[in-house]
Amino acid sequence: MTHPLVLASGSPFRRQLMENAGLSFTYEAARIDERAIEAPLEQKGAAPDAVAIALSIAKARDVASRHPGALVIGSDQTLSLGTRVYHKPRDRAEAAEHLRSFSGKTHRLNSAIALVRDGYILWDHVSHADLSVRDLSDDFIARHLDRVGDRVLGSVGAYQLEGEGIQLFSKIEGDYFTILGLPMLPLLNKLRELGEIDA
Repeated sequence: MTHPLVLASGSPFRRQLMENAGLSFTYEAARIDERAIEAPLEQKGAAPDAVAIALSIAKARDVASRHPGALVIGSDQTLSLGTRVYHKPRDRAEAAEHLRSFSGKTHRLNSAIALVRDGYILWDHVSHADLSVRDLSDDFIARHLDRVGDRVLGSVGAYQLEGEGIQLFSKIEGDYFTILGLPMLPLLNKLRELGEIDA
């Protein structure tokens, strides 16, 4: 590796994906106001992909400003259903509303990634996963939220696929890494192309 690699994230899931891939890196959570970046983009009608990329770049640039010369990985994920873009639920009632709105429909996870060094964007990419939610009754949603508790508030979709959230779905199209919010295969390909990891 020719440049230090830094993951601009505090997410234990993203760190684990990087560790499992055998990458040598450090990590630091970005210090940005995500809503302040998202809001004007959404007002202009920006596509969910564009919002995810903008957030990924903002995170990477913020962390890169404290790590000169490092190759910084920023990532973010948006969730869309039709024209609606979802955000992490503020409370259990909003989590239930999210799940009711997904019931019987297919929503999309848009997982973006960006590589930044010294403020310059070297690369960005978006991968997609389409998730079909089975028909959910209000009673099931209430029982599900009772079981999983406040953990759902940390996820944009109000579910965690790696846990009981898997019971919400009838079909999933897309790779595991995209669903968890860090498209590893495109990232590894790019790092090899840049000569940063063994090819």
